[in-house]
Amino acid sequence: MMMNTTKAQDLDPRAYSWIPAKITFLVTGFSYSYGGVITDPTLPIKDIHADIETPSLALGHSFGLFGKTAQVTAAVPYSWAQASGTVGGGEKSTSRAGLCDMRFRFSILLLGGPASTFADIVKAKKRTILGASCMIVAPTGQYYPEKLINLGTSRWSFKPELALSQPLGARWLIDLYTAVWFFTNNDSYYPGNSVRSQNPMGAFQTHISYNLTPTLWTAFDLTYYTGGSTTVGGVVNEDRQSNMRIGATLVLPVSKINSVKLSVSRGAIIRYGSDFTTVSIGWQTLFFKKPSATKPQAK
Repeated sequence: MMMNTTKAQDLDPRAYSWIPAKITFLVTGFSYSYGGVITDPTLPIKDIHADIETPSLALGHSFGLFGKTAQVTAAVPYSWAQASGTVGGGEKSTSRAGLCDMRFRFSILLLGGPASTFADIVKAKKRTILGASCMIVAPTGQYYPEKLINLGTSRWSFKPELALSQPLGARWLIDLYTAVWFFTNNDSYYPGNSVRSQNPMGAFQTHISYNLTPTLWTAFDLTYYTGGSTTVGGVVNEDRQSNMRIGATLVLPVSKINSVKLSVSRGAIIRYGSDFTTVSIGWQTLFFKKPSATKPQAK
């Protein structure tokens, strides 16, 4: 079982917002997740409960690409995890501390988000945005082939996604995302010489957000993900997921270039997999070059 499987359940409202080009942003965050995990009945560990604390650091940059607004982001998480469960009829516990798998994301606004400046975006009317992205999760996390509890996954993951962001009046916004996770094989799965493969997993998100002020907003979040059954050593597991999570998000501006993001989410319907409650806080800082004042020309 990998402790960072909750990342496939991320809830991310306004991930396709129209922002100015040539902006760099730094995000520092901390999340706390706790809950149970429904495991494959063939594994020797049952009734798993885990507590995971994860600080993270992310760096992103926006730019113009063929006249469209695009972004690249890289995130590095680190986790402390404590897990307990029943092994051979007895209660056991363990802990892990180390890097989790790094995440890279590229996104582009295909419709409604031309590469623009702050001034252009402020003056523009709210518009429908169609976006696309691809997230890559690299196998950089701590991984012990002979152990079931790990922070890393020892495989690559890819998530192409399409998104629609639709304003509803002056203050409301609805986001709709549809994506598919693809996974490479883990060739060193427990007890170290097994091959674990996973079928693609569909993921769908809906976010309804409301602007209290132009920069202060809140959102109700929902995600549903399905599929992702696994095969270990040629044996197909009965672990197809069909789960739903709900959550809420609040973004508070601190200054013109700083903001705080608070979010909470929990499992609503869990057929198989992680039934975690997650609470997180993030601090975002923007870096951009101020436009130079135009000097008056001599007559």
